[in-house]
Order: sequence, then structure tokens, then C-alpha cells
Amino acid sequence: MVAKEAVVELVRDAAAENGACDVRIAPAFVDETTRTRLRAAFARGDFATWGYGDDRAVRATDPATILERASSVLCVAFAYATAAPSRAPLTGRVSNYAWSLDYHERLLHVLRAAARRIDELAGAPVTAIACDTKPIAERAYAARAGLGWTGKHTNLISRRLGSYVFLGEIVTTLELEPDAPLRTGCGACSRCVDACPTGALRGDYTIDATRCISDLTQRTDAIPRELRPLVGEWVWGCDICQSVCPPTQRAGERGARADAAVNAFAATPELVRLLRMRSSEYRRYIARTAMGWRGAAVLRRNAAVALGNALDRSTVPALVEALDRDPHPMVRGHAAWALGRIGSPAALAALQARMECERDGTVREEIAAVLVRT
Repeated sequence: MVAKEAVVELVRDAAAENGACDVRIAPAFVDETTRTRLRAAFARGDFATWGYGDDRAVRATDPATILERASSVLCVAFAYATAAPSRAPLTGRVSNYAWSLDYHERLLHVLRAAARRIDELAGAPVTAIACDTKPIAERAYAARAGLGWTGKHTNLISRRLGSYVFLGEIVTTLELEPDAPLRTGCGACSRCVDACPTGALRGDYTIDATRCISDLTQRTDAIPRELRPLVGEWVWGCDICQSVCPPTQRAGERGARADAAVNAFAATPELVRLLRMRSSEYRRYIARTAMGWRGAAVLRRNAAVALGNALDRSTVPALVEALDRDPHPMVRGHAAWALGRIGSPAALAALQARMECERDGTVREEIAAVLVRT
């Protein structure tokens, strides 16, 4: 029989070069409590952006869907908080996790190496891995393993590492003694709930992700108009609920060198430059980061929203250029909204002129929504 201590040590060794981490074990049981909560969340439409349904709730709460005869789940936490470059005027905000090279590749490399060593120790293939790549309720199993607890912002909070942690899992058929969950929680603290600009956090450990800035900046269709002013200058993700969390504040910056910003543009992009970004610049500065998977048009759209919220008339020419020339209707539509929000004579004149030649119905609707108010 393989000793739990030997397996955990293998995983810790394999992860040592990737920053502060913790490893705990949960039993690979069917988590009926989490399944019920996920079904309720999907029924409410909390995650409508992602199209999750009942099948997702069933699969994510049964590790056997990842590995037949699963017995244990090794839950691994990697701290990633690093300092952001100082922001200049008219630059966007990017979530801490997204400005380095895509963490999925790095963590999967570590998990694969650890899983191979476990297989070698066991003398047979006994593992499968996941890192936001397969349906598993990773925060629920991490909490069950004692890595931390689920906070009111719905992220996992580690006592030592705070909530800026990446999670990965090694599911194994080995019967390993599980760790005990923590006997702690958020108590009366509601700082994250109070700080959320869009009211996405309900305070009962659930989230309406369709209102979450992080999800709004990742969706591939239009950001609802009523929520655009609340997005502020975030162009990818949002860290507000985590940045005000006391355990996260106490943890400080525990990320590894690999978690640092890959370049200044990825961490604090110049909004006008981002709005004008085309494929070559996207491939050079953004594509390999964790915000690279949605494509350049989504980021140009987000830049338009951020410029609208910046309310700086000096950016009107760039927004007019996007309104007239951007190949993607979604970007043109959000540029129209931004011009309307700035509301200068030049901005309104450009909208009037564009209305006469714009052929896309969604863009015309955005322009009309502005002009009807003026």
C-alpha cells in the first residue's frame, strides 16, 4: 500500500518551483450537497453566460467522471498574487491572475509531473489530472480537503495564502487518508459583498455571475448597457472582492516569478492602444496570457467601455475611429455607447454621421439608444 505521506511529498516536490503551495486530500465521493447547490445556481441562471446545465452539475460533483474507480482527490493550491506595475492615466485594469503567461499550461505541467511520479510509485497508472480543464467542483473538494473555505465572494480562501490561489487536482484510485476540513469561515464579515460594484454577490455564498465584472469582461456578446458604467476601467476580470478580503490582505504577495506580469501592456494596457489593437500586437503581447483565449475583439470591446467610463474627451477621435473602422460590430456598438457616455459635441456629431451609413442592426441600435437621449 502506498503511504499518504509519500504521495503528498511527491506532489509538494513537483510544485516547489511554482510559488507557495499547499496540498491536501479529499475523498473522491459524490458531493450531493454541492450538486444540489449547483443545480439551484444553474436553475436561477447565475451562470447563464457559460451555458451550464444539469449535466455539468452531475459531472462536476463526481470525480469518477474524470477517473474510473476514483478514491481520492489531491487538491493543490498555488499562490499567484504579484504586484501590478503602476497605472498611468487612461490605462485599463487587469485581474492579477491574467497578466502572466497562461497559468493553465504551467500548472498542468506541474500536475502531470506529479501524477507520473505517483504512477511510478504505485507501479501502475492510478491518476488523472484537472486544472480548470475538466468538470470538477474544485473549490468544493478543496474546502473538503481543508485547503481553505469558500468565502462569501465564492472563491476559496486559504488561511495562509488568502484567495489569490490557483487550484489543481490529481484524482487517483489510491485510497489515501483524507484531511479534515477547516472549522472556520467568513463569519459576519461582508466586505466583499459591500465592495462589489454590480451587486453580484448576494452575501449568502452565492453569486449572480451574469452581473460579475469578471464574467462581463469575458462574455463574447454585448455587455448589458445598464452594467457598463459599473465595469469601470476593468478590461479583463476583476479583483475588487478579493482585494478587500482580510485573509487575502494579510497573505500579501506570495506569487512566484512566473506569476509576474509578462509585460506592462498585459498588466496595465493603454486603453486607446488596446482599442486599436490588431492581430499582430495581440499575438505579441496578449495571446499567451490567461486573457488570450477570447480573442482581440473582446478586449477591444472592453477598452471601449473603459474609455467611456474614463469620460476623457481626448479619446473621442480614437472612439470615432473604432466606430467607423473596426471590423467587428460588437466593438463598433460599444464605441458608440462610449461616445454617447462622453457626450461631447464631436462625439454626438460622429454618431449622427455614422447612423447614416452603418448597416449592422445592432450597431444602429446602440447609436439610436444614445441619440434618443440627446
